[in-house]
Amino acid sequence: MTIPWWHPVLGDEEAQAVARVFASGFPNDGEVTEEFGARIASIAGVAHGIGVSSGSAAIYCGLVACGVRQGDEVIVPDLTFIATANAVRLAGARPVLADIRPTDFSLDPAAVEKVLTPKTRAIVPVHVNGRGGSVDEIVALAGRHGLAVVEDAAEALGSRLSDRPLGSFGHAAAFSFAPSMIVTTGQGGGVVTDDPEVARRVRELKDQGRATRGTGGADAHPVFGFNFKLTNVQAAIGLVQLERLEDRLAHLRALEDWYAKELEGLEPEVRLVGGDRDGGEAHNWVDVLVDDRDVLAAQLRESGADPREFWLPLHTQPQDEADGASFPNATLVSQQGLWLPSALSLTRSDVATVGEAVRTFVSARRLAAVS
Repeated sequence: MTIPWWHPVLGDEEAQAVARVFASGFPNDGEVTEEFGARIASIAGVAHGIGVSSGSAAIYCGLVACGVRQGDEVIVPDLTFIATANAVRLAGARPVLADIRPTDFSLDPAAVEKVLTPKTRAIVPVHVNGRGGSVDEIVALAGRHGLAVVEDAAEALGSRLSDRPLGSFGHAAAFSFAPSMIVTTGQGGGVVTDDPEVARRVRELKDQGRATRGTGGADAHPVFGFNFKLTNVQAAIGLVQLERLEDRLAHLRALEDWYAKELEGLEPEVRLVGGDRDGGEAHNWVDVLVDDRDVLAAQLRESGADPREFWLPLHTQPQDEADGASFPNATLVSQQGLWLPSALSLTRSDVATVGEAVRTFVSARRLAAVS
């Protein structure tokens, strides 16, 4: 595709940072990883940040550190990447699905209330494409019921809701640094929290039960843990990427503004999804809702542009069937949602090309409607 949906941007500075780690002779997690974790915590406005091997591992570590155990139930939105539910399973708990709000794709608090049971231990609100949505209401609801909140902030690094960083609302939050994120370490994740006990437990979980590492091989491993470490090599790449975070956020805001001009007057056939831009909300990609989404996606690909359809709802996946429960909002948004090309390399001319293809699609639909 000549106009890509997304691609990671890596260069000489990342290569030089990795070379410095190689020269140090210590590629495993260490001081560079610690620095990266501290930077993530600072962006999220909390005290502690711990690098881990993936966003999935980050959700798992956050849940277990907040007390989720075998046999518990954890509420997750029906519309999210499947990793959210898989992390719940890894913790030995059962993911319980709740519908979303169609305006911002966040958990619907009323739907959450309906699926609460005595086994519910935690809620995982997902900040789809950097939108905080209902997280304030979810935290208040969780507080009334004595539940933990672990934010899935995989797509929300640098995003804010009412000028408060996403990742600072719950007991813990998980970030992803996969290649499709605004900051990437190749693969990787991070857990942030204001709670020192949660941070200690995450450190144990990601390093074979050790909260701290000794100088020799005779370390104590007082609790069960895994190898979910983020290496100095990955963290070095991430630290360089973080230096560009604000510039990348600014570019994506400009991209969204360009698309708004190109798509003006195309409602209701194509609806640009908004958000709390004035409060600092930042979107990784530009998303639209389209009645005939699959036709538009095919036409964009024919024109050389590469969109991405939204995820399938979790209740349609074999491992997450919900015993006949309905999720009308998640189902509709999944069928209509489309991420337009949003790569950091896109120019104003690229967006104009995509806009022309979208206008052609809408014109054909309107002409067919009056024929």
